[in-house]
Amino acid sequence: MLDFLSNKVHDESRQGEAFVPFAHEPNQCRKRFYIESYGCQMNFSDSEIVASILNGQGFGATPNYEEADLVLINTCSIREKAEQTVRKRLTEFKKLKQNKPGMLVGVLGCMAERLKSKFLEEEQLVDIVVGPDAYRSLPALVEEAETGQRAVNVLLSRDETYADISPVRLDSNGVTAFVSIMRGCNNMCSFCVVPFTRGRERSRDAVSIVNECRQLFENGYREVTLLGQNVDSYYWQASFISPNGGKPGTQSLLIESINKNEKISTSGDWSADSSPVGGSRMGGVTFAGLLEMVAQISPLLRIRFSTSHPKDITDDVLHTMKQHENICRYIHLPVQSGSTRILQLMNRTYTREWYMAKVNRIREVIPDCGISSDVIAGFCTETEEDHQFTLDIMGSSRYDMSYMFIYSERPGTLAQRRYSDDVPAETKKRRLTEIVGLQNRLSLESNKKDVGTTFKVLIEGDSKRSPADWMGRNTQNKVIVFPKNGYNLKKGDYVHVKVSDCTQATLLGVIEHKEE
Repeated sequence: MLDFLSNKVHDESRQGEAFVPFAHEPNQCRKRFYIESYGCQMNFSDSEIVASILNGQGFGATPNYEEADLVLINTCSIREKAEQTVRKRLTEFKKLKQNKPGMLVGVLGCMAERLKSKFLEEEQLVDIVVGPDAYRSLPALVEEAETGQRAVNVLLSRDETYADISPVRLDSNGVTAFVSIMRGCNNMCSFCVVPFTRGRERSRDAVSIVNECRQLFENGYREVTLLGQNVDSYYWQASFISPNGGKPGTQSLLIESINKNEKISTSGDWSADSSPVGGSRMGGVTFAGLLEMVAQISPLLRIRFSTSHPKDITDDVLHTMKQHENICRYIHLPVQSGSTRILQLMNRTYTREWYMAKVNRIREVIPDCGISSDVIAGFCTETEEDHQFTLDIMGSSRYDMSYMFIYSERPGTLAQRRYSDDVPAETKKRRLTEIVGLQNRLSLESNKKDVGTTFKVLIEGDSKRSPADWMGRNTQNKVIVFPKNGYNLKKGDYVHVKVSDCTQATLLGVIEHKEE
């Protein structure tokens, strides 16, 4: 926990997770591939895209890298610890190759562009290097590497969103799924490598997003999380040729199709960023509009999203959340620091006062909204006064939980080029300890307030501690554990649970009744 995390949320329990093979293998596979993923939810989502591309070329998945013909690691550059882990794994795979010469090893994702020369030439750890925007070229790169050539494609794209590729769900519980709605980032926070490793921001077309979410619902999924580096800046411009000569707006037209339970065509009628002959330029789809479209699929489909940038989340988004019960009352709103001076050095484009006003506005429109955050300890030149400002804003915002990390300088960022990483390590650790201690108290206080309250909970599976208990989440994204008690329930069911006790991290409850 002593590294820096940007606005990309890392699930520590999934780090190094391997792709689980398809339940029913559709191919008579000529070769097997193995994917190991590190980093944020976007990386795991990308691994699902890669698996789909390889499967389409006749590759089958294996959870055992020793039997794989192609071993891939999807990498993260946000945290130094992740890079160290990847290097260790690549060294292990290199040793394995000595006994299996035909095996290929490749690096995918954010480390690819920055370290391609070291991996391919200096250290000779890998055969293939592929950046986040070049996954379509992976089959061709594999063929090239099979001839003994070092294969690399790390070119960034201004338009690649993989909208037409149906991801293969990794190790899925069959209830919750991630859906990527955009790629890249334009924010240029001084500490962050994402704009350099994932390129400029571009939004995926709303038609393919809605169709993917509908397909997931029809396949039994009951929750989707819309993913992007900054979902609130989502914007898709489209043109539509109306068959009856009318000119409805893009959002209203899509919502009308959704209400009719129609699968929306992704060809012919729609054209992104163009105005076809006979058609006309329509209004674009904002993030608030996209949320409404996905919410209209079914009231049984829950919608979450991550991550929000404080400068971009709008009242339209908040009111859309309020209007639709199936859009979860939860916002991850990274603050990073409570000091306006440090926020300016970070290029976060908001002040302490502006951020606090945004939190107050969220609670005004959605009083029961859960809020979480990211907090960095020890950014360049941070003083004790700056640190106290951070503790103060955490207390004022009353976060339900936070991702808290020590600042770790990343090569190539503006902060690395312009500022000195001058806060001593021991000072960083002490400040982080104080931040974590405060958040632990805030989390426990928040959970204690929920004791006696009944929540609608989506069952995700058995509790990790006991198969006699269910585990699920409420709309505020809090984990609730409760006894099965002989009820005829299954994963994906909604149930009303009354909270009877809590820990710092978990609500404990009992079933009141099943959702009808």
